[in-house]
Amino acid sequence: MILQSHNLVYQAVYHGARSFIEVFSTLDVEGWDSVPQGSCLLASNHQSMLDPPLVGSCLPREISFIARKSLFDNPIFGAVIRACHSIPLDRGEADIGAIRVALAALQAGHGLLIFPEGTRSHDGEIQEAKAGAGLLACKSGVPVVPIHIRGARDILPRGAHFPVGGARLRVRFGPPLSPKDYDPGKDHPERTVEASRRILAAIKSLDDISDLGL
Repeated sequence: MILQSHNLVYQAVYHGARSFIEVFSTLDVEGWDSVPQGSCLLASNHQSMLDPPLVGSCLPREISFIARKSLFDNPIFGAVIRACHSIPLDRGEADIGAIRVALAALQAGHGLLIFPEGTRSHDGEIQEAKAGAGLLACKSGVPVVPIHIRGARDILPRGAHFPVGGARLRVRFGPPLSPKDYDPGKDHPERTVEASRRILAAIKSLDDISDLGL
């Protein structure tokens, strides 16, 4: 695939991430051509700090990212991820400003990567869903593309400072979910959390598909 981008910083991060991943792993990407061209939420399980650049490097279009606010504290790194359309989120509280920016990005036709678990898994198992992904999905009404990542934790697990080589890495994109697939309706008492649960269930189902050769 060829990245369609005139953003030099995004291009550098994209190709740098892809090269890094291919040095330390064998990468298989499945279903990327099912991702819509316009507005969509890209919802993935979260195993490693590698996940955002990994998903970004598997698509031929620029996407936006939700990122922890503290990652912007370093002025150089912060400038780089801002240039790659990262939106700072203050975790642990309802960050209305970040939600508005994210919804504006979706309204402008961007793809936006989010992790329904809210943070990286400690043991590689998918955790409980948080409300954030469901909130953005229900508010925007855009298609949601479930993504399942396998193997990123084997390269750079949570708490590790150096990568480990030799991993088998797979990124699988599933068919887009429409609002009727994830939104339980305005009358549901836990609408946004339930939407996140449905999105996360779709992510989990991608790991149930048999893998030839894995």
